Amino acid sequence: MSILARNLPMAALGVAGALALAACGGGGTSAGPAGSAPAASGGKTKVTMWTHNAGNEVELKLVQQVTNDYNASQDKYEITIQAFPQESYNDAIVSAAASKSLPCLLDVDAPVMPSWAHANYLQPLTIDAKLTDPLLPGIKGAYNDKLYSLGFYDAALGIVTRKSILTDNDIRIPTIDQPWTLEEFDAALAKIKASGKYDYPLDAGTGWTGEWYPYAYSPLLQSFGGDLINRADFSTAEGVLNGPQAVKWGEWFQGLFKNKLANPKESEDRTDFLQGKVAMQWNGSWAIGDAAKKFGDDILVLPPPNLGKQPYIGAGSWQWGMSATCQTPEAVNGWISFGLQDKYLSAFSEQLGNLPASASVQALGKKFREGTKESTYIELARKYALIRPPTPAYPFIAKTFEKAAADIISGANVQDALNTAVDAIDKNLAENNNYQ
Repeated sequence: MSILARNLPMAALGVAGALALAACGGGGTSAGPAGSAPAASGGKTKVTMWTHNAGNEVELKLVQQVTNDYNASQDKYEITIQAFPQESYNDAIVSAAASKSLPCLLDVDAPVMPSWAHANYLQPLTIDAKLTDPLLPGIKGAYNDKLYSLGFYDAALGIVTRKSILTDNDIRIPTIDQPWTLEEFDAALAKIKASGKYDYPLDAGTGWTGEWYPYAYSPLLQSFGGDLINRADFSTAEGVLNGPQAVKWGEWFQGLFKNKLANPKESEDRTDFLQGKVAMQWNGSWAIGDAAKKFGDDILVLPPPNLGKQPYIGAGSWQWGMSATCQTPEAVNGWISFGLQDKYLSAFSEQLGNLPASASVQALGKKFREGTKESTYIELARKYALIRPPTPAYPFIAKTFEKAAADIISGANVQDALNTAVDAIDKNLAENNNYQ
């Protein structure tokens, strides 16, 4: 399992625990409350960066390389890195914001960004459109029509399976342009179950928690025609999270587990597919490497099924932003712009198994080159990606949806579970004046 695979399920939410700071690179910083310290006589102005990558050696090394090269490329600023374990990162940000000691440069999980922007943790970025226009949509974090964050990569979901499983069971191999319908998907699961060769036809990822739930399962809800919140004005979840289409999703989703088509209590390592115990896996682009290594050319990456409205997958991963108190925006915008060079973006993609940020980055690397199985995820991201609702309420919505989905998996009444979620979300919106 790739490093990202361990990160993404925890991304954005469920980030709790004591602050555990691990200094990395640059030997710490002398930065003040605004995250930048005045230059010593004849020296550079130090600018502090915080990142969640303390437990991600490969990604942290890549960030350090960009930073070293940026520091060497100019004589005005010195970016210094402080890396936190992901589990304590968001708590560190909230604490620092309360004491007005945020660093200048920080990373933020894409769906959380609107919350931090609304709370005045962040200020908009100023990046040349020539650099941002070629990027995948999910890499650009916009809120209220302003660019607040930018990533160096994205990720995508798909169904991983083996061609031999589908052909042995006389199941049509879906294409990106013609995904399975709901009826075809259900029939495929039923055929595989009837074969008796697998513990379960599908690994849905129930061994993961936190942000994985809205990232993985809300696209299925949206494919039925529901959603986490009414995106017209983000003022209510009534009718979209508990309406007829959402109930259809919930009943279908619950049926996967009730009918033993998927295991409601999978292991966290999700190795059953690699062991041949399940036939299909709903997972991210980071997982294809191990699957291809195990099964070679037999591996297929399939699009999400069209469950009624259209197929969907999530979009948006970790991105870079600038604190509202930063006094050296030139340094932050400069570092991010510097990091958007194809050679760096390609390294993030190749070494982490993340989607390349643009077509030119895709062409530069090998892993996602046109025609590879990995490149299928790029096509899925371009055609079916839908960002999670860009509202400051998202962190609350995500946790609420996670509970509702978990209750549904456990056999709760679907309508009741969704009504409870809607009541909680609408109460939170009202208490916060709809985050106006």
